[in-house]
Amino acid sequence: MIVTSVTVRVPAKINLQLAVGPLRPDGYHGLVTVFHAISLFDEVTVTAADGDSVTVAGEGADHVPENDDNLALRAVRALRAEQQRRAIAPGDGVAVAIDKHIPVAGGMAGGSADAAAALVACNELWDAGLSQAELCDVGSAVGSDVAFAVIGGTAVGRGRGEQLTPALVAQASFHWVLAIADGHLSTPAVYGKLDRMRADQQVAEPELSNELMSALRAGDAERLGAAISNDLQAPAIALFPALRKTLSAGREFGALGALVSGSGPTCYFLASDKGHATDLAVSLSAAGVCRSVATAVGPAAGASVIAR
Repeated sequence: MIVTSVTVRVPAKINLQLAVGPLRPDGYHGLVTVFHAISLFDEVTVTAADGDSVTVAGEGADHVPENDDNLALRAVRALRAEQQRRAIAPGDGVAVAIDKHIPVAGGMAGGSADAAAALVACNELWDAGLSQAELCDVGSAVGSDVAFAVIGGTAVGRGRGEQLTPALVAQASFHWVLAIADGHLSTPAVYGKLDRMRADQQVAEPELSNELMSALRAGDAERLGAAISNDLQAPAIALFPALRKTLSAGREFGALGALVSGSGPTCYFLASDKGHATDLAVSLSAAGVCRSVATAVGPAAGASVIAR
């Protein structure tokens, strides 16, 4: 059967730990982070076409470029370049259709997720034959979080976040509530604010949290809620002060843990079980401290083909 279209489902991520080191000469920061994929998904469909194009629908679509700056299209080109490097005939043009549910510029790596989905979909459509690890290598050149979106689950990231080690965790599911903010934050702006806040400090190299990893190995939600951390939370709140009220409300409503996701402005909260997550979501919605709420479970699988 000739495949002319492939659809991939890809998860959002939250960072259970995001430890940021000093600014490096290359303009990046060294990171130690614990990625956790959750059951909030974008769907990306690639269809054989005469040339490359992208269309975006759904959550925040008007904030996603439909040109060569789109990360999914950059991923398509990166995979094609890898085929050429391997002396394999490069794939033909594709029309990329993105159906978004992951907040845009929300600290949940939605753009990187779409890039990962495009890689997996084109690898299938073109019968390129790259392994998951090889797709991660290609994705790392497109964006720091792309490789994780390919594999999903829970993983420790180092370097810019692209050096991944799957985490040894219990066979447990965690219940999350997402407070989606009425607005966006630029990741470079949040990192820049962090650098200014640290201007007079000696910044140490980041280290993995033993408390967090122990909680994950035990599958203990209460210990996990106490151990989550994010060095970008303070600068995100400084740039988006309303987040302070959102986080406080979640704690008041009984969340086991409350944190800004990545560079924000989405906030996430850990619940003890499904019922608690539903109650927490209802309370946050009624409090009016965010634009919308969603519930999710983690860890979730990485980018996966769901139709061809």
